[in-house]
Amino acid sequence: MTNSQKCGIIGCGSVGAAAAYTLATHGLFSELVLIDMNRKRAHGEAMDISHGISFSQPCRVIDGDYDDLKDASLVIIAAGVGQKPGESRLDLLTRNAAVMRSIITEIKRVCPDTILLIVSNPVDLLTGIALRISGFPPEHVIGSGTVLDTARLKFLLGQQLKVDSRNVHAFVIGEHGDSELAVWSSANISGIDLDDYCAGRNISDDFSNLFESVRHAAYEIIEGKGATYYGIAMSVLRIATCIVRGEHGVLPVSCHASGHYGLTDVCIGLPCVIGRNGIETVLDIPLSEGEMHQLQRSAKTLKSALDELNL
Repeated sequence: MTNSQKCGIIGCGSVGAAAAYTLATHGLFSELVLIDMNRKRAHGEAMDISHGISFSQPCRVIDGDYDDLKDASLVIIAAGVGQKPGESRLDLLTRNAAVMRSIITEIKRVCPDTILLIVSNPVDLLTGIALRISGFPPEHVIGSGTVLDTARLKFLLGQQLKVDSRNVHAFVIGEHGDSELAVWSSANISGIDLDDYCAGRNISDDFSNLFESVRHAAYEIIEGKGATYYGIAMSVLRIATCIVRGEHGVLPVSCHASGHYGLTDVCIGLPCVIGRNGIETVLDIPLSEGEMHQLQRSAKTLKSALDELNL
């Protein structure tokens, strides 16, 4: 049995620490266990967050080792190595695959029934690696996928259309990366088709530049502050909330495609219903012919990279 109020976070860099802070201050869990190769780093982050808990919801935040993950219902993996100068993408992926293998081995030993949420990049590939290494049910291995990309799209569309972004319904799917795509064919504003909403409102319906802003948002943020972490931390909160509270929310997470959109044996960002058991359903939303071609091309990019690893 797992404890739905206990969560582990592996990796206390900018992303892991921001996720820990966000989860702790929203009262979703009563216990958070922070793990990092640098135990002092994990200890410092746990202390810093704990000192503000009296202003928030009760939550025990501790640093620990893998044995402390026992009975955790959710383990978030935000660990990974950075790219060295001159290092190829495949070399970086190979090193991160080794890191993932060591982490998964320990998780399987301590809490084999947990749900894994992979946040480390490249998230789709590492989600696929985690699934292969762990042997966990596909519904228990989730990547953050294009949840943040979708949030960025909704935010920018809301700004352009002068409407609350929570009433913008649109997905970014595919690889969390340069081959991702926006599903314009089903985008709508509270049920009103996007084209119909724009008609007669003196609003440009050319969103190509807007989507380029979505696709390059991370590069712009990194150029400005060195890393992105607040947006992904809030995305982690949203995914975790769907799991812990059994909300059955629809989010474009990285999941194992087994026949969906004609894709097989690849983890890629697709709209999924998320509940207490992780991924409950993968939704085959209608795609235009062009969107289907883009999605298949995105999947091919991911499969080629994963096959090169020869796991």
